[in-house]
Amino acid sequence: MERIDALHGWLQAQLGQAAALSAPIGDGSARRYFRLTLADGSRRIVMDAPPDRNDCRPFLAAAALLRPHIHVPAVLAEDTAQGFLLLEDLGDIDLQTALAATDEAGAETLYRWAIASLVALQSATRPNVLPDYTAQQMVEDLDRFAEWYADRHLGRPLLGDDLALWERCRALLVVRAQAQAKTFIHFDFHCRNLIVADSRPGPAAGDSRIGVIDFQDARVGPISYDLVSLLKDLYVQWPEAFRLDLCIRYWEAARVAGLAVPASFDDFYADFEIMGAFRHIRTLGTFARLAHRDGKRQYLDDMPLALNYLRETCVRYAELHPLYKLINRLTDFQPGVGYTF
Repeated sequence: MERIDALHGWLQAQLGQAAALSAPIGDGSARRYFRLTLADGSRRIVMDAPPDRNDCRPFLAAAALLRPHIHVPAVLAEDTAQGFLLLEDLGDIDLQTALAATDEAGAETLYRWAIASLVALQSATRPNVLPDYTAQQMVEDLDRFAEWYADRHLGRPLLGDDLALWERCRALLVVRAQAQAKTFIHFDFHCRNLIVADSRPGPAAGDSRIGVIDFQDARVGPISYDLVSLLKDLYVQWPEAFRLDLCIRYWEAARVAGLAVPASFDDFYADFEIMGAFRHIRTLGTFARLAHRDGKRQYLDDMPLALNYLRETCVRYAELHPLYKLINRLTDFQPGVGYTF
């Protein structure tokens, strides 16, 4: 039986009626999401996660853990053996869509809601319930840059002095990430995974109308990781002054909430920036792998912004100058006149 037929049969058994499925909703993994419409016009989301490539249980565990604190979709039915979940539909206006339809003042409001949800998520942190983002996992994630971006995408394998330089840069990024305070992290807290809900979700999520989806990779990791995903988003770009103002707003809200951010904003901002270099190195490797291994070549379109963010950060911090040199050498980029290390 085709998998889609099995899914239709499961939905028929759960709902007692046939349901029309949309085309798959995009995702950079083997999971597929469909929106379905019932006879009364109401809608649901279906997750199809083939068990041989995905495990639904982390999603279910994270949903139960996060639901009292942020607005996440309710799980209406589940079959982990087949990899099928029936979920509440939070709506089809994600943050990217909402930002495109508003001005900077409206965008500021939307980001303040997103920051409120992020602080609520981080404030829910408690030990031994989500896996840690370990130093070894960080090394493996960053090494996708060498394997998939430098070697496979650019055709420039890292050898000799370049390999030694890369290993030093990678070690620095991991040490700096591991030195940060640890909280729950969503791991992809960007505009396509944040839904502007039709109604306010209630006091659990604080002053926010943001719904959060695609959180199955949630874990415990560096406190600035999700803020980087939000403010240095690869699917929407804002001037640095706007990002800086939002970063200050987050830092102030985090301090009020008792989160373990540095007492000095300058120190926090340096952590945020270097975490940005970590995430964008990781993302270049991940996007190259999605394009070349999985045939999802649309992710190549998002690489230039990742590189721009990366250069913007590396040029500012002396400890990242070696990484700046390596990136420029690999991509044949010539810095503007007047730049010196």
